[in-house]
Amino acid sequence: MTMHQTVQLDGIFVALAVVMFILFAIAVLIIIDHKARIPGELRRDFFSISGLRRNHPVWAWMVSVFLWIVIGVLLASSVYSMVGGRKKEPEAPTLLAKLDVERQKERARHFHNVPAVDPLKQGKRPVCSTCHSDYPHAKKPMIRTLLNMHTQFLGCMTCHADDRKVPEQTVNLRWLNYSGIEVKGKPFGTDVDAATGSLFETDDYYSKVVPYTTLNGREALLEITEDAPEAQEFIKLRSQLSDQDLGSIKKAFHSQVNPIGRFCTRCHTEEKQSYVPYRALGFSERRIQALTNLNIVGIVQKYREFYIPSIFLDETNKARQGVLFGTDAKAPAPSAEDIKRDPRSWWRNTFDAPPAPPAQGATP
Repeated sequence: MTMHQTVQLDGIFVALAVVMFILFAIAVLIIIDHKARIPGELRRDFFSISGLRRNHPVWAWMVSVFLWIVIGVLLASSVYSMVGGRKKEPEAPTLLAKLDVERQKERARHFHNVPAVDPLKQGKRPVCSTCHSDYPHAKKPMIRTLLNMHTQFLGCMTCHADDRKVPEQTVNLRWLNYSGIEVKGKPFGTDVDAATGSLFETDDYYSKVVPYTTLNGREALLEITEDAPEAQEFIKLRSQLSDQDLGSIKKAFHSQVNPIGRFCTRCHTEEKQSYVPYRALGFSERRIQALTNLNIVGIVQKYREFYIPSIFLDETNKARQGVLFGTDAKAPAPSAEDIKRDPRSWWRNTFDAPPAPPAQGATP
């Protein structure tokens, strides 16, 4: 016998017991009422059907009241069950709990400082995060930290717009706050606090650099935000779509997407060669120097060998490497004065060429 059948049998026994109790209570009231109507001397024998009673005893009224309460509760319960009853809250799936733990571990592996409130999860987001999550770069452990830390500042299409379908000369990068959260300050990361040396505090942690393209005299946003009609329709109907329909919609969303995004060297290089127009976007002079000097360029050059996929190593694709990775131009080496002004830049000397060996016969 299954557990479900056992539960059903128990319910039948309970129902029969309640019915028997109600019938017994009704029989008691009938006997009391019957004895009250038969003339004769007063008798206290409960089971005697004769004898005078001028009124029902107190305990008879108590039984009656209790009986009506039971009948009322059972009636209300039956009606409530027939109209749907109380819906039991489903237990949270254990798979989601495990997934949340893995997300926390992933964030801990990627970042040294985990904020109490993550700006990436505040307000409206791009439709890309529906499938790719807030930290989409996970395939290459050596560089995923560098790539994922940019999702707070850059839109997805800023790096992943396919230059073969959206020529770079038609792209214009601008700040955009599509979170729906009202801000008053300038975007975070555009300036440095001279007193502390840290990034200038502001209330705008939500604006991102996103690409607009101009074709046939009309400007269009390449980033698909949550407010876009096609994004709202997709989110609403996603659970109702078949795998084939989902594939077709994703293919349409990815029509201008290059899976291999532009690497850090396209932006963190000499200002005149950078893909990002820092000055036009409102970055301060000190911030521009920090983003284009050897501090950043040296790091990304070291990581570059882990990023370049083998598909770009053949002769037919070498011409496109400049679009994705930029040139190999080296940033100017720091001067002694620069190092003195910024003690954290001492490590940059390790990129200098080793000193030439002394000439033969020279005195050490």
